[in-house]
Amino acid sequence: MNWILKGFGILYHIWFFVVVFISIVLILPFIYITSLRETQYHYFFKWMRRWGFFILGGMGLFPSVEWKFRPKKDEQYIIIANHSSEIDIMMTLALVPGCFVFIGKKELAKIPLFGYFYKKTNILVDRKSLTSKKNVLKRAAEKIAEGTGVCIYPEGGIPNDPERLSAFKMGAFKLAVEQGIPILPIVFPNNRKHFPDFTQGGYPGILKARVLPPIPTKDISLQNLNELKQKCFDLLDTNLEQMQS
Repeated sequence: MNWILKGFGILYHIWFFVVVFISIVLILPFIYITSLRETQYHYFFKWMRRWGFFILGGMGLFPSVEWKFRPKKDEQYIIIANHSSEIDIMMTLALVPGCFVFIGKKELAKIPLFGYFYKKTNILVDRKSLTSKKNVLKRAAEKIAEGTGVCIYPEGGIPNDPERLSAFKMGAFKLAVEQGIPILPIVFPNNRKHFPDFTQGGYPGILKARVLPPIPTKDISLQNLNELKQKCFDLLDTNLEQMQS
């Protein structure tokens, strides 16, 4: 039975890449034109949200959201969430209507077609380079000044044990405090279960999520970054444990 599930999971992942490719080809004229200028990014983002929903539907994955707070379309957030699956990107796009960019690893730029637009419209970081990390925060601050939010998965990548949180990096919290932008926490308890690594299985179903109230940062000083980071870690960790039990 295990080899059957594993085989289905591999086919399911192959189908994911097919859906991604087909969906990008279908909207290619629109995302190409709207990606040419940074001032058009809000138009590009609308197409990316549609793309996110298309991917989820094409994979037979349907969001079931517990709204402790409904994000507002006209407000900026520093979005944080636990990171356990490639499908986290599509889920984040589906749940947050306000325009935002992702900060993600530079390796994503290597993905054919998808990588071109991801690199052109989002912020890529080389996590091994201190200079790259500093430039990322500078670019993120510029995006915020333009009225765009930012999504950072603070674990810095998918952890070895996605059932539990890894230690958070400081970047998201430093950016939020410096820019005075509220932090919007989101919990994905079973994305990994439905869409794990390539050879680990996967199947259609209901993707649960919990969107928590924003954490204000305007009255927090840079000296209290560690406390803010720990507060956010404990919040996501507690809710993740609740939703997985």
